[in-house]
Amino acid sequence: ALSLSLSVYSPDLYLYFRVAYTTPHLSQVTQPPPHTHLSRRFPVSFRITDRTNRHRQPLLSRSDMSAQATDSELTPVSLQDGDGEPRLNSAGLPSTTSLPRGQDGNAGTQDPDPSEESRLKPSGGREHSGEAGEEAGPGEAVGQCVDHESELNWFCITEGKRVCSQCPIVGSCRGHSVSPVERRAAAVRDRLVDVCEKLQLQAQRIERFLSDTLSTREHGLQVAASSAREQCVRWGAGVRGAVEEAEQWVLEAVQREDERVRNSLLTQRAHWAQGLGRLGTLRAELVRLLTETTDSQLVSSSQEMSERVEQAEGVGEPHDSDKLTFDLRCCESPLLMSMWVSATILSHPAENSLCFDEGTVSPLLSLSDDGRCLTFLPRRQRQPRLYNPGRFDSWPNALCGRALASGLHRWTLSLEGSQAFKVGVCYGSMERKGSGNAARLGYNTGSWVLSYYESKFCFSHAGRHLALPVLCRPKWLAVLLDFQGGTLVFADRESGAVLHAHHQAFSEALYPACAVAHQSLHLLSH
Repeated sequence: ALSLSLSVYSPDLYLYFRVAYTTPHLSQVTQPPPHTHLSRRFPVSFRITDRTNRHRQPLLSRSDMSAQATDSELTPVSLQDGDGEPRLNSAGLPSTTSLPRGQDGNAGTQDPDPSEESRLKPSGGREHSGEAGEEAGPGEAVGQCVDHESELNWFCITEGKRVCSQCPIVGSCRGHSVSPVERRAAAVRDRLVDVCEKLQLQAQRIERFLSDTLSTREHGLQVAASSAREQCVRWGAGVRGAVEEAEQWVLEAVQREDERVRNSLLTQRAHWAQGLGRLGTLRAELVRLLTETTDSQLVSSSQEMSERVEQAEGVGEPHDSDKLTFDLRCCESPLLMSMWVSATILSHPAENSLCFDEGTVSPLLSLSDDGRCLTFLPRRQRQPRLYNPGRFDSWPNALCGRALASGLHRWTLSLEGSQAFKVGVCYGSMERKGSGNAARLGYNTGSWVLSYYESKFCFSHAGRHLALPVLCRPKWLAVLLDFQGGTLVFADRESGAVLHAHHQAFSEALYPACAVAHQSLHLLSH
């Protein structure tokens, strides 16, 4: 038996026809439905193969088709009549007029030689490919059923194996879903063609992704990275320029303040040195008058003595002045302060060991078990506490147990919903007993606090209160203390905005201090 195959190639589709015919003793001609997609003109080539060929040649590429067309010079013809069925002759075989003709004008299928004819002749009245049950490829014999000695020309879909025509009726596959082998093979081929098409489309998408998307992304990466580097350099240059300018301005201000104080000291020194000399001269004259003058001359020298005393009183009394003290406010720079605060908040570790000393907590407050949260107590919830000389007994104050006497320190408090509180530092020598200002944070010379009351912020020290124009109440309040630099800063930890900065030389160790008159304050550990 022979099989005529038509192979069609196109970059995005495949076309496959197969017309099979059998020996006269078989009563059925099988034509599996073709898998076709026709969309445009494409090259065509034919080849004739015998059904005993076990491996079908793959579809030809465009270059292979061109070469084969040149070698074989086959002419494409139609294999179907008007109603789409193969044209058969009176013997039931395909008409030779439907086959391609060679260069000599004869039918493309010439009489095979005897050896070829004998090889293709069916054995025992049926096509045979070897042992019973052997898998048969396209165009080959289908094998023999060991139970019914019939051709395995059906496929059991239920069990996934080839069977004969009797197995679904009286055999082991009775009641199963079966299909002719040719139809099943055609379906498998159709599926393989679909898979090949999908793989080809997937490969094309991957190629487009590699050539277009990744290339575009790579170029975009280079442009974006270069732009980001340039922007970083510009920002850094701008910041460095602004910082250098602010630094130069502060240094000049410090130099001016230094010269002012030095000049004041020199002036004072010269003035009082001159006054001291005058007093020495007056004293020497009065001593001479006292020791060298007779009684009669001394009695008449009262006028001279009065003049000398008046001159001595004109020298005056020396006293200290703020003009003789270096003013730390000369080094204030909003830019430098803001950058320093932001850098400290980001890089300097918080005081994790800070917690409130229970021995200083007022009876008006309750302290959490971890020693970090202060809560204001209503009157009915207050409980008497054991006496402690360091406990505040009238004002709702509390101090941390650790003294800060050097270095840079930072701690943060969560304000939560409190509407009345004070946060700051104080000397350890601050008064703890009584309801006077000596034990009230911000009302004496030993405490510096940021107060919040009636939705307003102010800085309090020694009874003086400075209102602060804070536009947004911070959620977390950061306190920074530079002991050697004499700088106390209150800032919004989230934004780094400085609420207030105070400069003063501290003479004693400082303790973090808080007062709560509404809800709670929590000392954070980070």
